[in-house]
Amino acid sequence: MIFQFKLLHCLLVGFALSAQASKNRPRKPDGTLHTRDYFYAGGSYVKQGSSDIAHAQMYVEHLVPATVTQEYPILVIHGDGMTGTNFLNTPDGRLGWADYFMSQGYEESYLDQPARGRSAWQENVDGNLTNFDTYTVESHFTAVQRFDLWPQASLHTQWPGNGSVGDETFDAFYMSMMQSLASEVESSQLVQAAGSTLLDEIGPVILLTHSQSGQYGWPLADAHPSQVKAIVALEPIGPPFQNAVFSTDAARPYGVSEIPLNFSPPISSPDDLHPVPVSSTTNFTCYQQSPPARQLPGLANVPVLVVTSQASYHAVYDNCTVQFLTEAGVHAEHLQLEDVGIYGNAHMMFMEKNGLEIAEQVILKWLHQTL
Repeated sequence: MIFQFKLLHCLLVGFALSAQASKNRPRKPDGTLHTRDYFYAGGSYVKQGSSDIAHAQMYVEHLVPATVTQEYPILVIHGDGMTGTNFLNTPDGRLGWADYFMSQGYEESYLDQPARGRSAWQENVDGNLTNFDTYTVESHFTAVQRFDLWPQASLHTQWPGNGSVGDETFDAFYMSMMQSLASEVESSQLVQAAGSTLLDEIGPVILLTHSQSGQYGWPLADAHPSQVKAIVALEPIGPPFQNAVFSTDAARPYGVSEIPLNFSPPISSPDDLHPVPVSSTTNFTCYQQSPPARQLPGLANVPVLVVTSQASYHAVYDNCTVQFLTEAGVHAEHLQLEDVGIYGNAHMMFMEKNGLEIAEQVILKWLHQTL
């Protein structure tokens, strides 16, 4: 009897604390009525000792609004250090792009890259991990105006909060960040394998990429052109052939990708692309294919929108990425947000104060005009 009383007392205290926690935590807007399920794409069993473990599987969160009005679903691939959760709501508690596009009638899928987040990293199989420290996140993403590491950084005004450690919104964002595979080649190969399986299951889709995942979109669409109806690339990793702003290391030997693309005429190695320096409209030296540029026929019928924020480090060089795609026969449009009256954004545009304005006036508008 005493035990039962103590148990009841503990349960009542627990419920009271839970109710208090719910009361203290601001209630989120209800959002769009939808159903949610999840599944895993790709992956295989590999040996571990005398048994097996699953490796390279990819978590996919599937969201379906009560009323679907759009023909093609949106498949979203997150960037470095992030997961699909970063599109569900913003760090300051607003509804994110996931809800917005459902409100417009889109079925959606949000993945976690293999070896990231809810897609298990297997210590004995997968490569080394890396992560972003707080200095990198502040100086590259959330408080870029304070560090002024590139010419446009001082224009940043749209992050919700001061963008620094101790600010509630910054802390919420930083706590969501995950370790990533250190090897871009390994990441690309894993996403290509699992993503190909996923496209076979759910395609055709609209592919929306951000930052690191920009390099995954090109080979996925190149290998599955009938399954990708359009690509929206939010500041895709670049520029072609080498890094910029923070280092000048060689990167992306296939121009916009770490892994092979199907060029025409075919190449036997990336050296066949013969990158050469060319000037650009931003006074930044791009590297492009030496002429005549080999074509990417697999991407020729996939419309592409590259979106660049006014204050992001991508404002330095995204035009080089668009130039590479265009010279390779891709119908790529470059939209710089300030050109349509949207100012002050940095690299995390979709979670900034005017993120829904970007979704509505840029992404949705382009999709309606294009598809």
